[in-house]
Amino acid sequence: MEFDDKVPIYYQIKTVIYDQIIAGQLAPGDKLPAVRQLAVSLTVNVNTVQRALREMIDEGVIISQRGKGNFVTDNADIVEQLKEKLINRYLKQFYDRLHRLKISNQQIIDEVTAYIERQGDLNDNNAES
Repeated sequence: MEFDDKVPIYYQIKTVIYDQIIAGQLAPGDKLPAVRQLAVSLTVNVNTVQRALREMIDEGVIISQRGKGNFVTDNADIVEQLKEKLINRYLKQFYDRLHRLKISNQQIIDEVTAYIERQGDLNDNNAES
């Protein structure tokens, strides 16, 4: 994993795990790798991983079971709230960047619509291959 120097590493770790949960790569109830294993695979300090996991535990996204490890919550409401939070965060970043370029709301809508249609066409063509 390559880290962005402008964003705290623990926050980037949280984001990667959040994305995996929302994408279904980590399902409700799945066990996360051990803290040390995560630290080695990400080439970061154990304390950095612990901070990320501690915050996720405080948020209820991860459940810690003493002696067993850390698990993705099986609470569908928490996962849905996480999904909405991430969607809003990504949309805000996207929207703010385009507005800094002086692109109007209508132009953003038009461009996004056209982009989605092109992506649909690409996916349709790939499915036919």
